[in-house]
Amino acid sequence: MLPAGQDAAEAFYRIIDAAYERRSIAVTSNIHPSGFDSIMPKTLATATTDRLLHHAHLVPTKGDSHRLAEALAGKGVIPLN
Repeated sequence: MLPAGQDAAEAFYRIIDAAYERRSIAVTSNIHPSGFDSIMPKTLATATTDRLLHHAHLVPTKGDSHRLAEALAGKGVIPLN
């Protein structure tokens, strides 16, 4: 997720709020939910993470990037001619 202005943060909140307790939703980010207030206004970050984390199953991942390792090794890379 990139830093979001007020309009983008409100749009993201509206999506999460519309799905809250009605639909499943999956969100991936390299920012921990506790840090969402660094990329959107604090009030919207708090409300959004509250809805995201209620009933949530968190799947933290750690380790090196497989994409980076493959790119550095030249695997899966097709030269542009």
